[in-house]
Amino acid sequence: MSRKPGIVAELGRPETPQETADRKAESSRVYRSSQTFRNLIAALVVTVAVVVIIVLAVPRGEPTPRPTIDVAAVASDVSSALERPVIVPDLDDFWRVNAAQLEGGAVKVWSITLAPAGDRERGFVKLGQAFDADVTWAPRVTGGLAPNGTERIDGVEWDVFDMGDRGTANVTYALGTQAGSDYVLLYGSRSAESTKKLAQSLTAQLNDLKEAG
Repeated sequence: MSRKPGIVAELGRPETPQETADRKAESSRVYRSSQTFRNLIAALVVTVAVVVIIVLAVPRGEPTPRPTIDVAAVASDVSSALERPVIVPDLDDFWRVNAAQLEGGAVKVWSITLAPAGDRERGFVKLGQAFDADVTWAPRVTGGLAPNGTERIDGVEWDVFDMGDRGTANVTYALGTQAGSDYVLLYGSRSAESTKKLAQSLTAQLNDLKEAG
């Protein structure tokens, strides 16, 4: 015995076969859509979990320490190549050597870049020993500024380049002196006091250069 289709409340009458098919199709579509959304959420959760595991699994060591520069060894090579003495600053624990090299050009320069070893201190000082040069070489690295004063430090007469408002982020203060046939310049972004203290540590070698010249 065939079953009579029930009356659908929304329609007030039995569904037609087409309406029944449309309703079932819509129910299937809604179900598939909900499953797709759930699968997407699950995939995102899995992806995040994998990323977290990878991040936690990667070993984290200490930063690679800066390579130590043997200034004395580099200076010895430069001195042998040029057959003349070069300055090797006697540094305390405050300073770290970032670079030591011979710079070419119209004037050869033995250059050492120094920076504070501690993390709290900022700035740098470059030592430039310009071979067979005088004070006229200095403006090449002081932004064109000539000396605007002099100061005697530990018996050595130094030219003072106090740039004031003309200074840049790289060079704000410099001290230079003639040492025999070479001109020695300390320049950078450290304070005048810090630069003078470094200049004082070079006195003995500067005197040797003057005698050799």
